[in-house]
Amino acid sequence: MPITIELPEEIEQQLETAWGNLSRRALEALAVEGYRSGDLSAGQVAEMLKLSVWETEKFLKEREAYLYYSPEDLRQDIETQEQALSR
Repeated sequence: MPITIELPEEIEQQLETAWGNLSRRALEALAVEGYRSGDLSAGQVAEMLKLSVWETEKFLKEREAYLYYSPEDLRQDIETQEQALSR
C-alpha cells in the first residue's frame, strides 16, 4: 500500500541531502517504531525492509530498538530453563 507524506519542498530537499533516499528512511522509521511499540515482530520488520534475519538484528540494534523484556519474562525464562535442566 503506497503511503504519501506531504513535506514542504525545502524540507524535503534538506532531508534528502542529509539522508539520501527519503522514502527508504521513512519506511525504516515506521518499521523501528512498530517494533519498539510491540506492534511489529522482527520478522515483519525483515519483510518490510527486505532484510535477512541477521541484517534485521543489526538494523534494530544500531537504532537501539530493543523489544521490551520484563522482569516477569526473565523469571519465566529462568523457571523454564531450570525445569528443562532438572529432567
